Amino acid sequence: MYACIDLGSNSFHLLVGEWKEGKIHILERCSDKVQLGEDVRATGIISSEAFDRGLASLKHFKKLMDQYPLERYWALGTNSLRVTSNAQDFIDAAASIGLEVSVISGVQEAVLIYAGVITELPDFLGNRLVVDIGGGSTEVIVGCGPQRLLTESMAIGCVAWRDRFFSDDYSDAADLSRQMALGLGAAREVFDTIATALSRVGWDEVYASSGTVKMLANICAGAGLRSKHIDYAGLQLLKPKFIDCIANGSDLPGLRERRRDLLLPGWCIMMGLMESHNIRSIKFSPTALREGMLDFMVKNQKTLQSMEESNLPDVSMAKL
Repeated sequence: MYACIDLGSNSFHLLVGEWKEGKIHILERCSDKVQLGEDVRATGIISSEAFDRGLASLKHFKKLMDQYPLERYWALGTNSLRVTSNAQDFIDAAASIGLEVSVISGVQEAVLIYAGVITELPDFLGNRLVVDIGGGSTEVIVGCGPQRLLTESMAIGCVAWRDRFFSDDYSDAADLSRQMALGLGAAREVFDTIATALSRVGWDEVYASSGTVKMLANICAGAGLRSKHIDYAGLQLLKPKFIDCIANGSDLPGLRERRRDLLLPGWCIMMGLMESHNIRSIKFSPTALREGMLDFMVKNQKTLQSMEESNLPDVSMAKL
């Protein structure tokens, strides 16, 4: 039995699973909105408030983990723990409550995200484009089956975009529309940097994962559009409703209140991605980094594959 902890820049996630009859069975899922990446772009540090929220979440996870006869766990930090000057302080504080945290690079994160997304997908002969929009970074991967053809980690995320473009108390619809245009343009510039390489590899279908993607897919479904899909035309059509939701506090079917602050930055990043790479429709993937972590742990136990060959932290450091 295994546990995986994903310490993202927006949310922390816990996944507990076991390998049974040739398949991974999920026993526990838990997520906490921590926003470890709050104000990181401006300050370069994890704020004291975010630090405390993060530790409280890990203590919660530790209590849940103690209820299971775990053989191993794996706790991985992503963008906020990659770029902040006090990241080691947080890692040390996590160790004091009994959780060893490793920090992975953006490319390593992308490797695990791709593995997690394809775990639930049917066999496919063509190329798949996989995108994960996180709080501080966005990972972009093209692969064919288990083989990755392109792996990129981009410095763009929904918490970072919120702090950059929507940190002020904008209440006027015109101001919000103007900020959305700025956020969209900046997002498009980021994704344009890999447009040539991405076009050269090519893809036949597109999947995207993460809470931001789930939020947008749920809103599209709530508006009567295709379920578990995000369509470019749909996001364009919904833009006035997004603005009205923030400017006037109107209801938006499919939007959870805890995600409201990431609505407009999420729209900017998704639209920037789709415009930069001429994507008309994206399928939502419910699996991502933590499922990839679990899959990787199980397969390493089964095949004794070297962690060094995979360029990933040694799972044995988290052995219980």
